[in-house]
Amino acid sequence: MDEIVNRVANSALQVFDLEDYFPKQRIVELDISQWLFGGFILKETEFREQLKQHDWTQYQDSYVALYCSGDAILPAWAYALVSVHLQPHALKSINGTKKEVLISLYQDALNALDYHPYQDKPVILKGCSNKPVPQEIYVLAAQKLVPFAKSIMFGEACSAVPLYKKK
Repeated sequence: MDEIVNRVANSALQVFDLEDYFPKQRIVELDISQWLFGGFILKETEFREQLKQHDWTQYQDSYVALYCSGDAILPAWAYALVSVHLQPHALKSINGTKKEVLISLYQDALNALDYHPYQDKPVILKGCSNKPVPQEIYVLAAQKLVPFAKSIMFGEACSAVPLYKKK
């Protein structure tokens, strides 16, 4: 009987798995409407006092998405002031959703990578993930890989969709 050979494992094919760059720390949302009068009016003195009284340690070593669930029109400094209070505790805070925090973290990670190991090699951009990798990140990863890779495919080795082939 012939031995079963894993040709994918023995090939030059490089797997680029975006789950490898998924943040390990938690991402939390912080709704600033809790500090607004009636949920939609910012009274500066009260707002500042409530921020001083808030327990910021609960955001220690977390990524924080700042948003307002109410229909309030807030001055730009309101989010900036909240971020000042978060700064000693949170790893990073942005004005936006959890997804936007995740996109920002992925952008940071992918911008810092060295893509030279993929130089002139066939690359598969792993498409099946168990973590919520935003669609925007697959676009960014493909853009980052194009200058280096010989070819880029999307998906799994058994059913990859060709995306790019160097001429």
